[in-house]
Amino acid sequence: MESERSKVTDMEKKELIYDFDKVVDRKNTYSTKWNVKEGELPMWVADMDFETAPEIVSALSERLSNKIFGYTDIPKEWYEAYISWWKKRHDIEIKREWLIYSTGVIPTLSSTVRKITSPAENVVILTPVYNMFYNSILNNGRNVLESRLIYEKGRYSIDYDDLENKLANPQSSLMIFCNPHNPIGRIWSKEELSRVGRLCLENDVWILVDEIHCDLTFPGKEYVPFLSLDDELINNAIIAISPTKTFNLAGLQTSAAVIPDKSIRHKVWRQINTDEVGEPNAFAIDAVTSAFGKGEKWLDELRAYIYNNKCIVEEYLNDNIEEVSLVYSEATYLLWLDCNKITDSSVKLAKHIRKKTGLFLLAGSHYGPGGECFLRLNIACPKELLYDGLKRLEEGIHSYEKTN
Repeated sequence: MESERSKVTDMEKKELIYDFDKVVDRKNTYSTKWNVKEGELPMWVADMDFETAPEIVSALSERLSNKIFGYTDIPKEWYEAYISWWKKRHDIEIKREWLIYSTGVIPTLSSTVRKITSPAENVVILTPVYNMFYNSILNNGRNVLESRLIYEKGRYSIDYDDLENKLANPQSSLMIFCNPHNPIGRIWSKEELSRVGRLCLENDVWILVDEIHCDLTFPGKEYVPFLSLDDELINNAIIAISPTKTFNLAGLQTSAAVIPDKSIRHKVWRQINTDEVGEPNAFAIDAVTSAFGKGEKWLDELRAYIYNNKCIVEEYLNDNIEEVSLVYSEATYLLWLDCNKITDSSVKLAKHIRKKTGLFLLAGSHYGPGGECFLRLNIACPKELLYDGLKRLEEGIHSYEKTN
């Protein structure tokens, strides 16, 4: 197996504490990801096939031992956990009053769309982008206004002229922005963030920033928080953050909205509570405090492991599936595979691969215009599963080429 790759990260040269090679059987656990046919391998939805940090498991076990699961308050420890983590990891000062509890980033997005836009107004997004952005907009009776990212030589950039035109539309009142960007894995620079934020401010458009993947950067890469920008820009922003992607806690439904401006913060808080997504479940607080308080070492090892998996994929594609290339990325455990050389329909390709090999990937067209020739691959899994998936991908791609 080692002969299949030449890129070896530093993580393999030092003693590790956590075992990310362990394969966990998730079948019969009501897992959305693993609700598949016998023999299929799901590498689609964004959750990880790693056990979460044992320090978090220990905290949740202690909470479980109480054996009573009534209503839960939001204590000062929850606020302190976010504040201390962002200060330590990202050198950002978050004020306590800026924080609002929410059951998830998507509930925050949907509540914000409902409160600060009116029916039939436009919400601007950069595509291809996380498909749930569409749901939060369309399900609330608003219009999606797409500004397509520029794709050249395996990298993405923002078309500022097009974005400015979309933001200047009189019916545009909100932009939803993703950093790091899902599915392409870009970390937007401070200059890019400032330019986007400035365009929103100049056109009287609020910006809602999804930063849920912010801690899943590759070793040596750091995301740039929107909160690092000038005050006038952050006062025009709603930032959604959460430890759930980072520590594989999505099922515990816990997140935060960070809103510096008092007026818009009150509006979003009112809507989150009107929508009844502002109350924590019995495990949500302990999950956050233990993750941010004790999960740092686990996270650093995880980031190195995921980066190593990315190197494995890149080399495997170069050696065995030259028709498919890996799009440049700096963050997340989601890889964006360029299949332009073999198809103009990622839906057709993904269906063929699943039918032929059992490998379940998501078609890039789920993420809007610009994704028609791409596949999204989740590599947050033990190497054993990753190699299995790559072999299935190779079989599926070559079979597709023969039949099309």
